[in-house]
Amino acid sequence: MLIIALPAYNEAETLPLLLAAIRQSMQESRIDYRVIVVNDGSTDGTGEAALSLAGEMPVTLVEHSENLGLGDAIRTGLVAALEGADPRDIIVTMDSDNTHTPGLIARMVRGIREGNDVVIASRYRPGANIQGVPYHRRFLSFGARVVFGLLFPTRNVRDFTCGFRAYRADVLSRAFEIHGPQFVAQSGFSCMVDILLKLRRMGAIMTEVPLILRYDQKFGVSKMMVLRTVGETLALIFSRKFGSG
Repeated sequence: MLIIALPAYNEAETLPLLLAAIRQSMQESRIDYRVIVVNDGSTDGTGEAALSLAGEMPVTLVEHSENLGLGDAIRTGLVAALEGADPRDIIVTMDSDNTHTPGLIARMVRGIREGNDVVIASRYRPGANIQGVPYHRRFLSFGARVVFGLLFPTRNVRDFTCGFRAYRADVLSRAFEIHGPQFVAQSGFSCMVDILLKLRRMGAIMTEVPLILRYDQKFGVSKMMVLRTVGETLALIFSRKFGSG
């Protein structure tokens, strides 16, 4: 079983497009799947948009009464995905803004079946393509790649921040057993780095596949607060490299 966890905040316009693309891709790949949408306190009808396709595909909606941030939405999605999951199941996280293409999931699933614990959709592998991303965001992402690559060298990993990933369910279960809720301790976008660093310490086997990032298909503005994300990331680096965290 493939379980797709989608954190969503004010994605009423894009979520139906993404869900329809997931349904088509899973049907073409003949993958048994279900989707968990975590509505993180949206005010635009995101929950209703998710349920609008529940009659056509296996969609479950989990609601946050208020906006708690990406980290809490990811944690909620992973915990919900692990409930009743078989250790051999695969859990995928991806953005709900239609910038991540579901057609890549079949390749990520194959990477897990080949023996990897984590498969990352990477912007820094041959064949990757980035469309519509502002240059300052590209610079920050590349800077993060360089810094984390130097301070936390991880075999086969170049993209530490992309949220489009596939995980083996039993690896995530062990991570939550070790860390509890603190496995996803960061509230903002830096949570994706924190997850990867903790799995790295566990000895998880990781690999990457090239990502086609379609930022040109995104509606509205980015929800990332750049200065806050940079600050949280720097604090995370200090904690993981020089502190006891």
